[in-house]
Amino acid sequence: MYICYLCNGLEKMEHRCPVCDAHMFDGGKVVDYYDDYAPYIEINDAQLIDGVPNSNSSHQCVHVGVCSVCNYTEEVVIHEHELT
Repeated sequence: MYICYLCNGLEKMEHRCPVCDAHMFDGGKVVDYYDDYAPYIEINDAQLIDGVPNSNSSHQCVHVGVCSVCNYTEEVVIHEHELT
């Protein structure tokens, strides 16, 4: 079983803004912005509609990164970790 450490609060986003090099905050999963009920979609189903081919089989979770200074936003691919 694989989990996204960002979704589960085990890590914080460690990305820098490409515009101003400030810290980017996690804005949540990109699929959560698709629809009013999107946050309730199972993660495996959400990975089928996140816009990244094979994100489910390659264990990737797409999040929205938001710059803390200039508000630049971009999609950030987070690699899921296997639970042992």
